[in-house]
Amino acid sequence: MNAPSIRRVLVVAGSDSGGGAGIQADIKAVMALGGYAATAITALTAQNTLGVHGIIPVPPDFVRLQMTVVLDDIGADAIKTGMLGSADMVEAVAATLRQRAADVPLVVDPVMVAKGGARLLDDAAVTMLQRDLLPLATLLTPNIPEAEALTGLVITDYATACDAAQALLDLGAPAVLLKGGHRSGVVVQDLLATSAGIEIIESARIDTRHTHGTGCTLASAIATGLAQGMRLPEAVRRGTAYVHAAILAAPGFGAGHGPLGHDVTIDPGRLAWSGTRG
Repeated sequence: MNAPSIRRVLVVAGSDSGGGAGIQADIKAVMALGGYAATAITALTAQNTLGVHGIIPVPPDFVRLQMTVVLDDIGADAIKTGMLGSADMVEAVAATLRQRAADVPLVVDPVMVAKGGARLLDDAAVTMLQRDLLPLATLLTPNIPEAEALTGLVITDYATACDAAQALLDLGAPAVLLKGGHRSGVVVQDLLATSAGIEIIESARIDTRHTHGTGCTLASAIATGLAQGMRLPEAVRRGTAYVHAAILAAPGFGAGHGPLGHDVTIDPGRLAWSGTRG
């Protein structure tokens, strides 16, 4: 039987009732870039552009069942994890990945705090994520507060960002995309760190409040690229360009941090600029 032409991405993450982040953003991003999205939902949230108003976790055993039945039947060419919430959930997801998808590219988005400030990962889960999930990852995609929480370092500039990226590599992740959106400046500078060095990916900062779900969207966009056979730097550059275009296309919904315009298309000839430093 011929391999499917549409590549499959399994997303393990929480639901966002407002549709801007979480599973909803993941599905939109995967499909906008030509992939097929399957899901294992880890939590239900009552959420809008103003914040998270309630969370109901899904039992870890049921998340394992969701993952197992999808992997055994549909399969996956890449996997992305987002909101996990608890140590038991991280342990269950990591165990399922080891047993059912050890050779599948994995993008880990260490979702810790929602855009509105709600805490989405407890301290015990952070420890479990460091121990059990990072060594399985193809790529870890923290923002600056997440990188600080995982490493204990304070990131204030390029040099300290490089230190944090290296510390995350030392924890076992083979590659780290340290997102620079929380730093100031007219240019957003993301760092893609591997054992070969650091690649700088830059894009113009957009002055907008409509950035809800950017982390989820980027991680799923990168996972889609990996599923489609792209090399990691290529998948990261396309994912960054897609998120930039989706922010520009934001529909303007809500009174807070609004969602992106996920249905945007990008010109593959006009991706984000990148350079390399050792």
